[in-house]
Amino acid sequence: MNAIAPAPGTTLPDPRVQQVVDRLTDQAGERDPDVMKRAFAAVADWAEPPSPAQAAELCEEASLPVDPQVGTYLYQMVRALRPSLVVEFGTSFGISTLYLAAALRDNGTGRVIGSEFQPGKARRALGHLAEAGLDHVAEIRVGDARTELNDLPGPIDLLLLDGWKELYLPVLQQLEPHLRDGALVVSDNLPMLPTEFLAHVRGPGYVSQELALGEGIEVSVRLAR
Repeated sequence: MNAIAPAPGTTLPDPRVQQVVDRLTDQAGERDPDVMKRAFAAVADWAEPPSPAQAAELCEEASLPVDPQVGTYLYQMVRALRPSLVVEFGTSFGISTLYLAAALRDNGTGRVIGSEFQPGKARRALGHLAEAGLDHVAEIRVGDARTELNDLPGPIDLLLLDGWKELYLPVLQQLEPHLRDGALVVSDNLPMLPTEFLAHVRGPGYVSQELALGEGIEVSVRLAR
């Protein structure tokens, strides 16, 4: 019996979107290691870890994309759930937003609201969405997500956490009143997640498990209150 070849990391059906995603992912692989090396060197002798604002400045030129496997998973979940509102913490150059917005467009319904601290990154992300023909289903709010995501047009069906890891728990707790019963929370970069965040989503109020996609993600379903 012939072995089944592994599925590719990303399987978006729209070649126009796929082209943008592939280009940005390749650029990140070429550029991000050097950017992050310089960032780590800059803070090596700091007495305290950088604040979220300082980290955002140090990483302004780093794309920090989701792994293609995670992107494909996000696309699949949006297609299956048919959410009205997707919210994203940590847009960066918009690669994860492209996966989310492509699924919403292909569903024919729904909107994604992203958040990005750095105005320059937000501008690039919007440009990438426009290039892919997805800017009509996406919005990116610039600034601290803890203030910029206060005003939402409806309950959140899917929340992606992919920004500064120490802010995962504060952002989630602030958005919890907006999560509908059964909302999906996807948290990227599992090995880097603070223990208090994992304790929260693995405790009462959620059903949660880790998935071996990319570096690992935590997938949590919000239970009825």
